[in-house]
Amino acid sequence: MALGAPTLLLLLLGLLLLPLLPGLPPRATGCPAACRCYSATVECGALRLRVVPPGIPPGTQTLFLQDNSIAHLEQGSLAPLAALRHLYLHNNTLRALESGAFRAQPRLLELALTGNRLRGLRGGAFVGLVQLRVLYLAGNQLAKLLDFTFLHLPRLQELHLQENSIELLEDQALAGLSSLALLDLSRNQLGTISKEALQPLSSLQVLRLTENPWRCDCALHWLGSWIKEGGRRLLSSRDKKITCAEPPRLALQSLLEVSGGSLICIPPSVNVEPPEFTANLGEDLQVACQASGYPQPLVVWRKVPQPRDGKPQAQAQLEGGAPGLGEHGTRDTGSGMLFLTNITLAHAGKYECEAANAGGKARVPFHLLVNASRQQSQQLPDPQAPATRPVGHEPQHEAGSMAFRALGLATQTAITAAIALLALTALLLAAMICRRRRRRKKVPAPSGEGTLFVNDYSDGPCTFAQLEELRDDHGHEMFVIDRSKPLFPEVLPEEAPEHNPPEGLKSGLRLPTRVAYEIHC
Repeated sequence: MALGAPTLLLLLLGLLLLPLLPGLPPRATGCPAACRCYSATVECGALRLRVVPPGIPPGTQTLFLQDNSIAHLEQGSLAPLAALRHLYLHNNTLRALESGAFRAQPRLLELALTGNRLRGLRGGAFVGLVQLRVLYLAGNQLAKLLDFTFLHLPRLQELHLQENSIELLEDQALAGLSSLALLDLSRNQLGTISKEALQPLSSLQVLRLTENPWRCDCALHWLGSWIKEGGRRLLSSRDKKITCAEPPRLALQSLLEVSGGSLICIPPSVNVEPPEFTANLGEDLQVACQASGYPQPLVVWRKVPQPRDGKPQAQAQLEGGAPGLGEHGTRDTGSGMLFLTNITLAHAGKYECEAANAGGKARVPFHLLVNASRQQSQQLPDPQAPATRPVGHEPQHEAGSMAFRALGLATQTAITAAIALLALTALLLAAMICRRRRRRKKVPAPSGEGTLFVNDYSDGPCTFAQLEELRDDHGHEMFVIDRSKPLFPEVLPEEAPEHNPPEGLKSGLRLPTRVAYEIHC
């Protein structure tokens, strides 16, 4: 039986409105390729995804995106998922979280970001997560937790920060976490923690601080006392093993077993050399501030503003807010170095280097003068000079000045070339002397030198009286036989011996020995 036109129109209208009916599972409105969708859950784990896949049903409440290669959450990639309750992004390659990345998920209860590559957290990264209960941030590369990082998580109950590289927890980093019941900071690089950092945690029930390189000094005195008085209830038997890493005399000892008198600090001492310096316009300057103490002090440079109308102004820390700084100056709190580049007149004035640790603070002033001669030479040219003559850009010095900068460019170049030539000549002379010495050592000695020769002479005997000492052309000594000399030295009559000579000598007989020696030394 054929259907009428009104019936066909109703059927077509019903097919068009079918996807819009509430209560249908996400599969009814599609599912991302290679993902599994059922009920209000979408599973897209271990699919080598680089971005959040498009096409996720808007009604999804649980989304699995773990074990992928997602390095960045694109702006608006999660915007359609307003109904999301559980989001699992662990074991990806996220390096940063943009401010407001989860703003469109006000119903989110659990967020897993474990095992990513997060190095820092921006203050607005968790804006909008007013219902979040559990936040997993373990196994990342976090090094610092700055003030007010978790300010927008008023209902957070569990915060997992273990297995990072956190070495600094600022005093207000945990501000706003009044509902937090569990805080895990184990297996980080924390050396100390302030009492102010834990004060906002009024609902805390479990605290884990083990496996950190704790520095047991006066700054940690409060923690030991707090645990002994009432904080012990927050720590399990394993979590109570807070072990000291330094100083060496307290290494491997439990903080709870160290007496309060052993937790000491050495107040800082600071020195700047020279205390005053004059720089020229356009130069770069580095000033070292040497600080010592225990623990190692934090060094900060500040510029002291000039008073106006007799009223001193507040000091400005050198982070770009002081006059003449910004791109022209900076300070390094790690090494205590003050860096000033392209110096202008705005850099002149008084500075202050401050070193602070748990034992106290110390300050030392530094005065910077700027030579304005270069600027004057540009603004005030010689009135007697011809109008067509360009104004020099080199700093002007007093007449008769012997300063190297006072010389002309050609003179400076000539002096530099002469010094380089003298240095080259000295090097060549040294090389020639060394070469001659080496040649003398390598010249072979004439054959026979240094050798003892023993020759047999058959022309008669000889004695030491016939040996004559001579020197050859090389200055070597040797003995030769002089046959013109008698075998024995002549004896004067008055010095003749009283005893009778041997009978053989009276008859003038020759001795039987016929061996003589020629000696070369």
